[in-house]
Amino acid sequence: MDIEIKKSTKPVKYKDAMADLEARLNLVSENKGKELIWILEHEPVFTGGTSYSKNDIIDKSINVYETNRGGKITYHGPGQLIFYFVIDLRNKKKDLRKFISTIENTIIETLGEFKIECQADRKNIGIWFNNKGKLEKIAAIGVRISKWIAYHGFSVNIDNNLDPYKKIIPCGISDKGVTNLKKISNQKFNEIGKILTKKFILNLKSLNA
Repeated sequence: MDIEIKKSTKPVKYKDAMADLEARLNLVSENKGKELIWILEHEPVFTGGTSYSKNDIIDKSINVYETNRGGKITYHGPGQLIFYFVIDLRNKKKDLRKFISTIENTIIETLGEFKIECQADRKNIGIWFNNKGKLEKIAAIGVRISKWIAYHGFSVNIDNNLDPYKKIIPCGISDKGVTNLKKISNQKFNEIGKILTKKFILNLKSLNA
């Protein structure tokens, strides 16, 4: 598995990241480029996936960048880890549900390294923390498959400002909350990107045909 691993140190504009992902997707589809894992932060932006509704916008003054990833509306900004990828599934098991489970397991196992228990939810995609009986989202997942090449990725809230989420119904789910890792456990998460990368690559092996 020949995957380029990239990390950006400065926040990246969403539209610039999308252009880079689409370019890499085309290279991988033509067997001219390596698969990619790209860790970064975004400049503040609201994004709407393919199933988002304008009814999910509470503050009508915000701008929403409409994107072709799966999912609904969410917010990205500093303090949130973005884990993008371009992964070729053409020679692996063509099972989207299993691929999503690979992502879920990667996040759950990684947070377990920090002694944080969380869970997936079959009805509401993402990773959730049980805060005294109330489920709060800690990680959002949004993936697109093009000719069995998977791209986009997931985000993990580390120490980001949660106030912007009040301007939307995050992921179209109104009866659950949003949190970040620092609120759950005041520890250092400097190595989380490396751990996510290692576990994701390891878990991808479960998709080998």
